[in-house]
Amino acid sequence: MSVGTVGLTTSTADRRRRAGQRVFMGIAGSSISVEERALIRELAPGGFVLFKRNVEEPAQVRELNRELRSLLPVSHPPLCTVDQEGGRVQRIRAPATVWPPMLWVGQVGDLRLTRDIGAAMARELRAMEFDLDFAPVADVLSNPKNPVIGDRAFGTRPDQVGQQICAFIQGLQSEWIIGSIKHFPGHGETSVDSHLDLPVVDKDRDELEQVELRPFTQAITAGVATVMSAHVLYPAWDEQYPATMSETILRGLLRRRLGFGGLLFSDDMEMKAVRGRYPLEMQVDLASRASVDVFLCCKEPGLQLETFETLVRLQEQDPREDDRSTDSVRRLFALRERFLIGRPPAPELSVVGDRAHRELALRAEAQGRV
Repeated sequence: MSVGTVGLTTSTADRRRRAGQRVFMGIAGSSISVEERALIRELAPGGFVLFKRNVEEPAQVRELNRELRSLLPVSHPPLCTVDQEGGRVQRIRAPATVWPPMLWVGQVGDLRLTRDIGAAMARELRAMEFDLDFAPVADVLSNPKNPVIGDRAFGTRPDQVGQQICAFIQGLQSEWIIGSIKHFPGHGETSVDSHLDLPVVDKDRDELEQVELRPFTQAITAGVATVMSAHVLYPAWDEQYPATMSETILRGLLRRRLGFGGLLFSDDMEMKAVRGRYPLEMQVDLASRASVDVFLCCKEPGLQLETFETLVRLQEQDPREDDRSTDSVRRLFALRERFLIGRPPAPELSVVGDRAHRELALRAEAQGRV
């Protein structure tokens, strides 16, 4: 399989190609509309994100992923992605295995069990032709009233969460599903849902480093492939901008201090923490300067197109954005090389929801339910 090469030229066609690679987009339903096909061909996105609205049953999901992939050149194979965490955030449910919340899994305290769950989840996702799972949640549940994280987190203690997410990542990536830790630098303390408003975490730097950062640091050391940023404000680090737009937090802390060299995703750009709060060009410009590689635009075709056009325009206006965009696309191609080249054939669909996986889920639930 070819994964393509990244050119250093700066023609309009090259800028459009780079901009498209930096957008991962969603679609409206369980099949691809004529309008969506046209938009996909115009943007040539780097990947796709599926949600519950796109899912009927496993065979249909597999065919949808295959069809999405077929619309784009084999030289730039799109990554097919999904949020399949377990608990309340799993887009594909029965007849696929229904996994318990990761808080329950963390309560068991068995890292082998956690790794096995990650591997089993990965086998099912691979059978449905996915490449990347936006999991695990690396947030520490330090605020029990948190409306958006809750039982999605593995626990309340940083070291416990760090050990659990590393085991889960090992399971995913051992079965050729790319893992992604979220929401950097930590969403567990928030009291506001970033889908609805901009959360603020008012902790000092020492506490942020001792609690929020520790699981991310462990996962980066363990080789996690991708990270997702948080649409959350951390005044101790940056009083003005949420993490997704903060050069101090992303380029300074994540890239330079923690040494993360992999692919960095924004959280969904449609979330109200950022959408409408700042002009889109400001969001994209600052996020790109901060070293965000890929922008998730999960539903609105207008936002998908506007984000793409903004990325093209920023490259035209500033040669440094040409360089930043080239760096981002290089990281995406490095990810493809790491996980697509030499990857074994996908498992058969019969693995989805098979008896061994269901028994594993039931065992985790029985031992860890709180």
